[in-house]
Amino acid sequence: MNRQNLTESRYEPNLAVVDEICGAGEAWVKKVNKGQTFRIVDLEGNQAVDTLFFNTNHALERYSATDTICRQNRLYLTTGSKLYSNFGNVMLTITADTCGRHDTLGGACAAESNTVRYALDKYPMHSCRDSFLHALAHDPLCETLGMSKRDLPSNINFFMNVPVTEAGALEFVDGISAPGKYVEMQAEMDVMVLISNCPQLNNPCNGYNPTPIRLLIWD
Repeated sequence: MNRQNLTESRYEPNLAVVDEICGAGEAWVKKVNKGQTFRIVDLEGNQAVDTLFFNTNHALERYSATDTICRQNRLYLTTGSKLYSNFGNVMLTITADTCGRHDTLGGACAAESNTVRYALDKYPMHSCRDSFLHALAHDPLCETLGMSKRDLPSNINFFMNVPVTEAGALEFVDGISAPGKYVEMQAEMDVMVLISNCPQLNNPCNGYNPTPIRLLIWD
């Protein structure tokens, strides 16, 4: 496990221009302007935060897991990692990280994956895909950009621990985060942040107990 890039932030929460709480299982949408700094705080620890980024001036440009992994030759994100778009541009750069490792492969839980992985009776359970779709349908910024379910690519899972086995399989295991840990990034273009604060109860990505997160933005 590579966690050598733990880095504290220089920003004070009382100076943030945005300081909001996103409840467990809820969606959160906000614009982060180029040059602003955005922080996600894991308030109670061991919470997965499914996150997508879109260019607010051209929504066809969005975070790309493939470009982000291939261009940096690493699976996990931490301080210094650049988040690339499907157009090959840097969208954000991680500038501070007190957790040390964030997942790029696990994707978002959905009714279908809950059914396949766990049991048929898990189908009605709330999922990250549900949260994403609800935001796309009801958030004014998403509506302005004319987005639909076709615009949902593979996401980042901040704070989530998904090791890759020697056989190439993914394991969903206990997180390595803790109360108050955070990840912070600087926007390299105007981006829309779309978050599902994961409601998953069937695996240990949230410690079987989804909890709130805190979102802050500084100029």
